Amino acid sequence: MTQVIASSAPDFESAKTEKSGFRTLFKTISNPQRSLLVLRFLLLNLIAFSLLGVAYSEGHLHTVIAADQTYLSVVIFLVFLVGLGFCAQRIWQTSSELDALHSAEGLRAAGVRHLVSSLINANADSRANLSGSMRMRLAHRISVVRHLGNTLVLLGLIGTVLGFIIALSGVDPETASDVNSIAPMVSTLIQGMSTALYTTLIGSILNVWLMANYQLLSGGTVQLISCLQEAVEQDA
Repeated sequence: MTQVIASSAPDFESAKTEKSGFRTLFKTISNPQRSLLVLRFLLLNLIAFSLLGVAYSEGHLHTVIAADQTYLSVVIFLVFLVGLGFCAQRIWQTSSELDALHSAEGLRAAGVRHLVSSLINANADSRANLSGSMRMRLAHRISVVRHLGNTLVLLGLIGTVLGFIIALSGVDPETASDVNSIAPMVSTLIQGMSTALYTTLIGSILNVWLMANYQLLSGGTVQLISCLQEAVEQDA
């Protein structure tokens, strides 16, 4: 009987530890100010990259690259990756600051001390001005992602212009009546239009993708600002 109790004790402790671990994980995931921001970012981009993989397996990406004589679509994708990298870094930073703010140390945690060091001992009027400055700093911190998203659209429009230039460069009014000259002109026209349409399409799709990530980052930043201001007021 003693052996049975002794053998069941480790199982009970293991089950208790496992239950406690699940409870901690649930609390972490269910807190919208913490890892949920990172989880949303990962889920969004996992779905988007899955769709990109499907497009690659179907050969659509090869079609776009082959049709784009300027290779501007590749440049657009590289700019998108830079913007996505910036967004990932900012989301991780914002999530870490929210974690530090909700820790036992609160405003005096190392993760948020650089944001509120000037607010803690300030009077009411100074806190209002410093809070505005803090909001501007945090908004400026994420603005680079929005600017890169707008750059994707501009690069797509540049590709549209270049495509029309390529299309019209093959048209020669003097030889338009020659049957033998029509085929090369039509071929150049099709190549130019393909460049124009594909670069516009790629720029628009990647802009939507990056701006969806930016909206997650912007929402997390707004929550961080709100939590910081509430904590400063409570600490005053």
